[in-house]
Amino acid sequence: MPIDVPLLARICESPGAPGFEKQIRKLVLSELKGLADSVSTDNMGNVIALKKGRSSKKKTMVAAHMDEIGFIVTHIDDKGFIRFNPVGGFDPKTLSSQRVIIHGKKDILGVMGSKPIHIMSPEERGKKAEIKHFFIDTGMSKQDVDKLISIGDSVTRYTELKEMGECVNAKSLDNRVSVFVLLETLRALKKSKKKPAYDFYAAFTVQEEVGLRGAHVAALQVKPDFGFGLDTTIAYDVPGSVPQERCTALGEGAAIKLMDSSVICDYRMIAYMKEVAKRNKIKWQPEILAAGGTDTASLQRMVPGGSISGAVSIPTRHIHQTIEMSHKEDIAACIKLLTACVCELDQGKWAF
Repeated sequence: MPIDVPLLARICESPGAPGFEKQIRKLVLSELKGLADSVSTDNMGNVIALKKGRSSKKKTMVAAHMDEIGFIVTHIDDKGFIRFNPVGGFDPKTLSSQRVIIHGKKDILGVMGSKPIHIMSPEERGKKAEIKHFFIDTGMSKQDVDKLISIGDSVTRYTELKEMGECVNAKSLDNRVSVFVLLETLRALKKSKKKPAYDFYAAFTVQEEVGLRGAHVAALQVKPDFGFGLDTTIAYDVPGSVPQERCTALGEGAAIKLMDSSVICDYRMIAYMKEVAKRNKIKWQPEILAAGGTDTASLQRMVPGGSISGAVSIPTRHIHQTIEMSHKEDIAACIKLLTACVCELDQGKWAF
């Protein structure tokens, strides 16, 4: 099953730091036309698309967050250099010499700068990189910067999506690849003319990277009986890793989450997802993520009485760097698994 790489590229390259999801939301709303029975946007900016099911007795909700890790402008010095705070988790060592876009009155290209190694003291060379060591250089004077950029403007990474072998490589596959998977799941339902087992709420959430904030609100609104988080997960299948650290591997299929630091997935849902994968001949692998969480936690807990929740995860190398990488066959497997899961929920065994 080939994937629509040009669409994935548009989704990944569209900016949307936490709290600044306007442009990616606009793209999502455009792509949702004709794919759902209704589409709404709440006060936080979550987009919720409803696809009516064969039954309305229960509700199914899938959440894929639209936001990406980014920065916010905090200071412009007298030379026009820009200081910033992160919005979401960054490993500072990945920032050196990277291009970024400051979203001011218009988009301005900048580059992350820091003290050159040539003039560092031996003590400085041995220190761990910190966010405070970096600044953004736009090549513009203070006067010109002030005309276009203000304190509070958002900043995102600048990287085009590239195909590399059987993989795609881009910024913000976390979590734009999941936005893509959720859109393509709705598209697959339309194309096949299959109906979900129950009313299916596809939620494109905001501010996940700063604490699952949008998913909290969306889950409180929908009150699902069944929940599926949809996010990337670590694929540490690279030199220097050992088997117990790898979490997942590229090319080994869709990941079925067992747990992460924010959620222990319902054992009934895990068993159901494994059975669906087996029945539909979908390649899958288990996922236990030692640190980090996803919208799955909100779907499970921010509902009166809780929901029966699990997650489909897309294995991804180099997460929270500028060069995130996912395997095209894994992405296709995630679309197949999610589509089958929402259609066959009435066949699950949900009794304790």
